[in-house]
Amino acid sequence: MKPVDVADLAEGIRAGSRQHVARAITLLESTRPDHRELAGELLTLIADATGGAVRVGITGVPGVGKSTFIDAMGRRLVERGNRVAVVAVDPSSRRTGGSILGDRTRMAGLTASEAAFVRPSPSGRQLGGVARATRESMLVLEAAGHDVVIVETVGVGQNEIAVSEMVDTFLLLTLARSGDQLQGIKRGILELADVIAVNKADGDGEGPARGAARELAGALRLMMPGPGVRRPPVLTCSARTGSGLDEVWAAVLEHREHLEAQGSLHARRARQQQDWMWAMVDAQLQDAVRDAPSVRAEHEEIERAVRAGELSALDGTARILALYAADARATDHGG
Repeated sequence: MKPVDVADLAEGIRAGSRQHVARAITLLESTRPDHRELAGELLTLIADATGGAVRVGITGVPGVGKSTFIDAMGRRLVERGNRVAVVAVDPSSRRTGGSILGDRTRMAGLTASEAAFVRPSPSGRQLGGVARATRESMLVLEAAGHDVVIVETVGVGQNEIAVSEMVDTFLLLTLARSGDQLQGIKRGILELADVIAVNKADGDGEGPARGAARELAGALRLMMPGPGVRRPPVLTCSARTGSGLDEVWAAVLEHREHLEAQGSLHARRARQQQDWMWAMVDAQLQDAVRDAPSVRAEHEEIERAVRAGELSALDGTARILALYAADARATDHGG
């Protein structure tokens, strides 16, 4: 990266410059210690311009049509005057750390709009594939004037939990399936969802989609009994034809209004700030351990021993932490 002028970057972000936004997110994704420090300064400078967007997380199994749905929904919102940003959390190449899903090509219509910004975010080492920079990228996009920020997950592992903890509304996309309509839908994901939409409800798929929606709604009544419990609405839609998209977005806004009416939107975001703090603590501790001189010197041999079965994972962990602790003590004593 070129030398970073944080003040100029913040000014360009506030002005809505796409180039400045892209450079800022690249900075946020960097793991270099000096870049992390600059990223912190940048977020402080733009903090007062953040927090105003509708934050939506979208998940679903591979093949459900998440990117097609986001492209269609995003273009619809842009036509209504919204400025839409998408952070698409990609699985990373283990060799290069780069994004490999190519969401920009699968959201070609939305990407072409000047009122939209689509950014694949490589997941790196983070558990569940959620990039450490995702939360920070959302703040930059809000400061740049985007009033809808969408986070797309790859729909595997711990992604759903992590993303649900950084958005206002969590939207689950699913499909009608032959036989057991609930096949592949985990109870935990249903419990996380604020809105559920059965996609591809068009042509011959319309009837099965409506049947799947009825079955899901029935399952939710059993899972969440009681008159005072808010159950996520179950809708049908087609990203291909546009049918049902307005109703899905209305349900997203209704959920946000529900949070505001209950006074829980502020509480949710406050809790997310707390979660973010601990996520950064975890990430920085992991970086500190990996960067400790003794760990750098011996980690390859420890990894080899674990792979060969000469050390258990538990013993390898203990050895790495002992090396880190020894370095920390030496630093504290000026050694």
